Amino acid sequence: MQFSAPIYALKRKAKLLARQRGIALHEALNDIASGEGFQSWSHLAASSAKESPGQKIMPLLDPGELVLIGARPGQGKTLLGLELAATAARLGRKGYFFTLDYNARDIADHLSHLGMDPGSLHTSLMIDMSDETSASHIIARLMGETDPALIVIDYLQLLDQKRTHPSLNDQIAALESYVRSTGAICAVISQIDRAFDLSGRSMPGISDVRLPNPLDLSMFSKRFFLHEGKVQLDHAA
Repeated sequence: MQFSAPIYALKRKAKLLARQRGIALHEALNDIASGEGFQSWSHLAASSAKESPGQKIMPLLDPGELVLIGARPGQGKTLLGLELAATAARLGRKGYFFTLDYNARDIADHLSHLGMDPGSLHTSLMIDMSDETSASHIIARLMGETDPALIVIDYLQLLDQKRTHPSLNDQIAALESYVRSTGAICAVISQIDRAFDLSGRSMPGISDVRLPNPLDLSMFSKRFFLHEGKVQLDHAA
């Protein structure tokens, strides 16, 4: 059954409802579940226990790959990126999540929505919220790793926002070279142009990636797009 919004968004809606009505969270969750056509939140949760986008994508990631994850706002692309980094151990890797967009509270909330305890992930998931995040910063941060990592960058369009940083194309080329030489996996989260909302299509594609600055998108060996709870793989040509 298709939900009206991603599961994390429904939880957020329930918390707001609980505050507005002055009711317990479990009552608000059940109200939200009822609106989605379920008898209770536990029923809804059981239905949502199918493979998450992260579980679908994880087996498709290969060592030495640079991949793109694109979606419009509110579609769960950051949540997907965090899930990949937090569950990197499934591939025998340490997860790194570099963000130029979120703060520590945001990250903790997102991990909670994934059903993960941020405190229990401190040795397997590294969060970097530095304003200096760029390809060179990321590569330097990983120099001490003895094993290849799974890297998630949030997000593409902010990497060259500082004029002191190299061009976006040069940074992505550096990251591609790094993962190829080390066997790391790097997933870069990307915005999708708002024109997609009026396109009538069910899923964005490579032509919808928002590019304020020139970038050779063929450097990404795989491209994943999310929309309305669905994920689609678009192989690079």
